[in-house]
Amino acid sequence: MTGLALSQLTLSHFRSHKRAVLDLDPRPMAIYGPNGAGKTNLLEAISLLSPGRGLRRAAADDLTRKPEALGWKVTAQLQSLHQTHEIETWAEAGSPRQLRIDGKAAPQVALGRIARILWLVPSMDRLWIEGADGRRRFLDRATLSFEPTHAEAVLTYEKAMRERNRLLKDMVRDPHWYTALEAQMAEAGATIHRNRNDAILLLTQAQGEAQTAFPTGLLDLIHPDPACDAPDNAEALTTAFAENRTRDMAAGRTLIGPHRADLHTVFADKGVAAKDCSTGEQKALLISLILANGRALARDFGAPPILLLDEVAAHLDATRRAALYDEICSLGAQAFMTGTGPELFDELGDRAQYAEVTDTNGASTVTRKDSP
Repeated sequence: MTGLALSQLTLSHFRSHKRAVLDLDPRPMAIYGPNGAGKTNLLEAISLLSPGRGLRRAAADDLTRKPEALGWKVTAQLQSLHQTHEIETWAEAGSPRQLRIDGKAAPQVALGRIARILWLVPSMDRLWIEGADGRRRFLDRATLSFEPTHAEAVLTYEKAMRERNRLLKDMVRDPHWYTALEAQMAEAGATIHRNRNDAILLLTQAQGEAQTAFPTGLLDLIHPDPACDAPDNAEALTTAFAENRTRDMAAGRTLIGPHRADLHTVFADKGVAAKDCSTGEQKALLISLILANGRALARDFGAPPILLLDEVAAHLDATRRAALYDEICSLGAQAFMTGTGPELFDELGDRAQYAEVTDTNGASTVTRKDSP
């Protein structure tokens, strides 16, 4: 296999799954079952095979199966381009998450070098109408898929900003305390801004290449404060941070920088901002961007990403649902999709593999099926 796909997934004491083992092929997988059975928990386990805290952004202790609370473990065999990797990630009770790749301890950023995983979950349906934080996270996940070191720049920036904010709250006025922190923030911040703009360009190009039933979104990265008018220039950012100290001190926090950026999106065919579109249109825009991300990665990384699509068919009519499945199969992505009933996946036929998830007395059971 020269693409990107999981060939085996094992969960131990993870959320509602006491133990689950799935042998997989590269086709998309449709996972169905009643609400609360544990379908999303399977997707969350797969999302932990990428850097970060997964699709629910949960703390390690929250992932362990109750009431045992013994800790949890996710093991996977990943076919990545021309190599096979064994991935183990786990946390013992009260301890932080750990990771091994091919038997060796590794930092989470290493996952981004061997795998690309994208997800779309119901909580993201409100992305366009809620705060900018969610849109930044969405853009940063896309950016991270193209540039694995983006996470390091974000962590560096946030750590330095926390220290600067502490000085601001303590009303420290001596500029010598700020110089090194602001230089570090500026360097990392300029990198963050460039990475995000590069990702937006790649997403825009990939949307333009699509022959799809999903709408195109016009994307723009905006900054709410004119004091941050050159966010891709480290020197200009350093000067802006210094000149804004008095205002920041009054607020007790840093008011300018890439942490205030927002992803502005317009429904291209209608010229309407995403926040003003209908619920169905907003969902379709999200799907369009995920698919564009996948197409761009297929070219950039050499293989399409693994897709995690939770309840993705919930707001789609039969025509768009069929179009989504056609897009996924055309892309060649291993997509894990959940839904309450097998009928939601009728259009996939033998192009997919299937599993049913049921719940008995609080324990999830996963059963492979030959057809919906």
